[in-house]
Amino acid sequence: MTEKERHASKTIEDISDSIIPTSNEEDIQEFMKQYDPGSAYREHQCWKRYISVMISLAFCGFQLYATLSGAVTAQVLRATHLAFVMLLGFILYPASRKMPLNTLPLYDVFLGIAGFSAWMYIVINFDTLVRRTGAYLPLDIAVGVVGILILFEACRRVAGLPIMLIAGTFIVYAFAGPWLPGFFNHRGYSFERVVTHLFYNTEGIMGTPIGACASFIFLFIMFGAFLEKTGIGQFFIDICNAIAGGASGGPAKVAVLTSALEGTVSGSSVSNTVGSGSFTIPMMKQLGYKGEFAAAVEAAASTGGQIMPPIMGAAAFLMAESLGIPYLTVAKAAVIPAILYFSGIFIMVHLEAKKLGLKGMSKDQIPRFLPLFLAKGYLMLPLGVIIYFLIEGKTATFSALMGILACAILGVAASVIDIIRGDQPRMNVKDFVEIMITAARNIIGVAVACGMAGIIIGIVTLTGIGLKLGAGLIAVSHGIPIITLFLTMVSSIVLGMGAPTTANYLITSTITAGAIVGLGFEPLAAHMFAFYFGIIADITPPVALAAIAGSAIAKSKPMATAVQATKLAIAAFIIPYMFVFNPEMLLINTTMSNVILIIGTSLIGMFGVGAGLEGYIRRPCRVWERFFLVGAGLLLIMPGLTTDIIGFAVIALMVGLQYVPALDPAKRARHV
Repeated sequence: MTEKERHASKTIEDISDSIIPTSNEEDIQEFMKQYDPGSAYREHQCWKRYISVMISLAFCGFQLYATLSGAVTAQVLRATHLAFVMLLGFILYPASRKMPLNTLPLYDVFLGIAGFSAWMYIVINFDTLVRRTGAYLPLDIAVGVVGILILFEACRRVAGLPIMLIAGTFIVYAFAGPWLPGFFNHRGYSFERVVTHLFYNTEGIMGTPIGACASFIFLFIMFGAFLEKTGIGQFFIDICNAIAGGASGGPAKVAVLTSALEGTVSGSSVSNTVGSGSFTIPMMKQLGYKGEFAAAVEAAASTGGQIMPPIMGAAAFLMAESLGIPYLTVAKAAVIPAILYFSGIFIMVHLEAKKLGLKGMSKDQIPRFLPLFLAKGYLMLPLGVIIYFLIEGKTATFSALMGILACAILGVAASVIDIIRGDQPRMNVKDFVEIMITAARNIIGVAVACGMAGIIIGIVTLTGIGLKLGAGLIAVSHGIPIITLFLTMVSSIVLGMGAPTTANYLITSTITAGAIVGLGFEPLAAHMFAFYFGIIADITPPVALAAIAGSAIAKSKPMATAVQATKLAIAAFIIPYMFVFNPEMLLINTTMSNVILIIGTSLIGMFGVGAGLEGYIRRPCRVWERFFLVGAGLLLIMPGLTTDIIGFAVIALMVGLQYVPALDPAKRARHV
């Protein structure tokens, strides 16, 4: 290889090592374990590792068999899925994150086996339970109690306290109804009724969320594990550096672009922040950004990854199941809002770089786009395969299987080529085993969250509290849409604090989306509204897990970082209101010309809002200029020809005034 070719194939990881002290792999894992409960898992050695590996392989084997054969009934599939999740959950996750991760106490083995046995009780006795539905034995009740309690403990370990406390509150509500005032009052239910409804009924733990998890979400998790092993995350960082690394404030723009791309396959705001932030945050600080701003850019962009189709942190699949609409409809609906969200952050990053006079990286620090794309662009093919089959109208399950098959074929083909060249093969049998292990481990947090959401949904269907909560929000707001939306926004942010993406959507949609639908708005828009604000809780003080994770890398003040991230993500606080009032933004009952107009006017509007908040375009803006820029931007984002014309005219005037020398404070000061 020539010197020129070596330079062309250089990755940003190689480059960053030479210009900044980046975090090593151990540091990254430590950040993840500290801020993401699902990452604090045990890494067993010796015989304990063999046991966990064999269980993981059996789990994946069962899931693939059930999908390919279609011979497993829905309830048996869901119960077996939960059985494996309970067993692996207690083997891999300690009772406390302060406990050593290289031990396996006997009580965890006992809890894992007990959880596995409780759910396998349904599988083994399925026909008997079906024949005597409603006539439950004392043993049935006891098994149900054990299964529910162990699910709660698994949730505490893997998904955290928020969803566990919310589910527990709903269970208490099922018993306490007769003593509660107002619309919370209900006749109450017996212990047996609550346990059997939650454990054995498909409206409880084994309801729609766990059904989606056990079928196609697992396959997409496995697909993500394949992509992770191929190194697509590093490719995203490299290609984004090739595109934007040389621009003003290059590393910050790279963070935005990388997070948007990683969001297409990732399922966690925190993991996105730590994964790409370990490279981009130190580079931003090296360039001249303050630590708070650098961490905020990464946190805001990484959080946006959860609203970026096609995967959206697995919420897209659950949304499709909940609403009974095709998955592709949800993915398409998320496109324009996601584009506007990332555009808003990108604009503010650009203006901040201009305001501070920051330059991009030098040419010798940036990988070349074409050689890089030609060398590693094939990594994008499996993602393209999934998108192609979804567009063709295939099911999410079929599309995921085709994506996995494409990953496997590419991995084998690349390895064969490596062997022919005399190089070390890129993938071997051990790599495929590690992919299965990763898939089995990554599904645990999602499955536990889905199971707990099933408890919430089960109590909602049992007591009818969902309709009452929606009616209550409407009553408090006196049926005024904007007030109802505001109250729903606040509720969704509070409910979403500290919850994983999947649990986040299931909680917010179950409890708050009904109020919006009750006012006659589009159901998909209502669910997207609740989901957006649940997700934005990851950067909204006081919890702001993604912002805090970013601040740990940047060594910045956590709350100052969270406030800055909230400012950068201002689009996420505006866009949901817009698509509720204008469902065309979600590609509902619209035309291509309307879509182009919506995107164009909204992007100009985001520029106005961003410039107003940053206080800079070509020069610093005066207070009254910032006021007009934000107001005009909001008018452009709102639907309507009149508001578009007024907003565009005002922004054009404000930009024009930037070129009037007499209004430039710096030039006036020099003149004086």
